[in-house]
Amino acid sequence: MELLKVNGRMDGKRLAAGILMPIIGGSITGWLANRNAQEKYEKLRKPSFSPPPSTFPIVWTTLYGLMGLAKYRVEMKKEQGRGNKSAIPTYELQLGMNYLWSFLYFRWGLRGTALVEMTILLAAIALTTYEFYQIDRTAGSLLIPYIGWVAFALSLNYATWKLND
Repeated sequence: MELLKVNGRMDGKRLAAGILMPIIGGSITGWLANRNAQEKYEKLRKPSFSPPPSTFPIVWTTLYGLMGLAKYRVEMKKEQGRGNKSAIPTYELQLGMNYLWSFLYFRWGLRGTALVEMTILLAAIALTTYEFYQIDRTAGSLLIPYIGWVAFALSLNYATWKLND
């Protein structure tokens, strides 16, 4: 439970909001972006390393939860007077880009554009991770699996784009 405490304090409402906001936002975005798009996606040629579709909601729910927990920890530190002002806007920017990617890739079928956007997204995640780590090492560390998954998703996006050119 120490993970949920920052300097010995825990704010249950802020913690719940921090974790639930990206999860709910990601769920809504996924639903809106994927509506009627899954049939097209199923017909695409995919690389051999493409995971089964059931993997994605499990991984994304976990990652969104970790992101929310990291943001919560940074907000708690900032409330205590630690941290710079750019960390949260950078977090919000990468989260918005994360949501946009689903529309580019699934809804609009712009796989090349999605690839470029995801490359920028990966840089924004790396910057967020760095900024969070400067404020709270645990918060920065919580974003490392997100970097790994998005790097994997980038290779998956690239391979699918090339296979279906």
